[in-house]
Amino acid sequence: MPHSQDTPLAELLPPLSEHEALVEANRCLFCYDAPCTHACPTHIDVPRFIKKISTGNTLGSARTILEANLLGATCARVCPVEELCEGACVLGAEHKPITIGRLQRYSMDFVYGGDVQVFGPVRATGKKVAVVGAGAAGLACAGELARRGHAVVLFEKRELAGGLSTYGIIGLREPVAVAQAEIEMIRRLGVEIRNGVELCRDVALADLQAQFDAVFISVGLGGAPALGIPGEEHIVDGLEYIEQSKMDAGMLRVGRRAAVIGAGNTAIDCATVAKRLGAEEVTIVYRRSESEVSAYRHEMEFVRKEGVDFCFLAQPVKVHAPEDRVTALECLRMSLGAVDTSGRPAPVAVAGSEFVLAVDQVIKAIGQQKPPLAQALGLKTQRGYIDVNAEFETSARNVFAGGDCIRASGVCSTVMAVQDGKLAARAIEKRLGS
Repeated sequence: MPHSQDTPLAELLPPLSEHEALVEANRCLFCYDAPCTHACPTHIDVPRFIKKISTGNTLGSARTILEANLLGATCARVCPVEELCEGACVLGAEHKPITIGRLQRYSMDFVYGGDVQVFGPVRATGKKVAVVGAGAAGLACAGELARRGHAVVLFEKRELAGGLSTYGIIGLREPVAVAQAEIEMIRRLGVEIRNGVELCRDVALADLQAQFDAVFISVGLGGAPALGIPGEEHIVDGLEYIEQSKMDAGMLRVGRRAAVIGAGNTAIDCATVAKRLGAEEVTIVYRRSESEVSAYRHEMEFVRKEGVDFCFLAQPVKVHAPEDRVTALECLRMSLGAVDTSGRPAPVAVAGSEFVLAVDQVIKAIGQQKPPLAQALGLKTQRGYIDVNAEFETSARNVFAGGDCIRASGVCSTVMAVQDGKLAARAIEKRLGS
């Protein structure tokens, strides 16, 4: 696909040239029972796709990837490969691991950059499936079902499909064009996408159950929780900040001195955007210590190199905004107490430890709330998330779910959501008797 580094938020890594890809592919040991494949949540046959690159069969390489993961272009860019496939590479013990993510991107760029059709037409089964939510899980499920001949209608409440790949992952890692290229491929498989349609607002679950043979729900999470502090109305939502940076960066207000509350990957992305778009000082404020951050370590290293500072063991308590102009973020020093329900030491306020950070912008990136539709749908829930069995089926027969909206036990990465969608599609196909 075309690559440009003309703007501060352009995709960070350039694509591999053909020569670079061949050299890197030929470093691979092509392991039997490869650890890298086991480390991939979608179980891409990594040695096989790399071997095909090494022999000049890039289309075959892409097909190998897409047969396991229909969002291979996204995952090549946003997967924490350092923790997954590349982290498991046997060459990593004494040498540099194979750059699996970049090789996967090479094959995916070949497909999307050249408008190559990977999958051919299939015979229709006569079965109809509704998929609600066009994020990673929904797209994967819809595409897998369409590949098997089922008629699929994908309902998405936003103007564009793609979920976080389109709106919530900074362009430095995944440009909008990459997400939209994958969505176009899903359309070509035969999936009908209806944008601007929200479950429980524009269409009822009961109506979908009546019109379709099965339903898959992948509605993601809710908005960011409130901090409940004075001046919170002057805080910018982190996901909205990232979305604006992708959709119209020229209209994004960037402070000279910005504070980002939270220390997950979204907080890292917000800090990166602020710094790259001109903020002189950016500070990530986190109420626990560095040992408890949820962001990946390689992301922490990256943002430090970008010039972002960290303020650990600090809890924001007030945004100072005289005349509606942010001037400071007041915080309390914290200490760590007993382990709480999250499995981490609970932050405890230190009395009389107030201090002030001089900032003119505060961004909140403290995670998202439980899916609001979980209760509204009348399905069985677990800790506020949609409850599913081992086959991803909910308490309602022929209604399945996956992705963030079912993750009562922890976060769901993009690649995990893709695997949810793929496995749910298989369960749906089994139920439909195909």
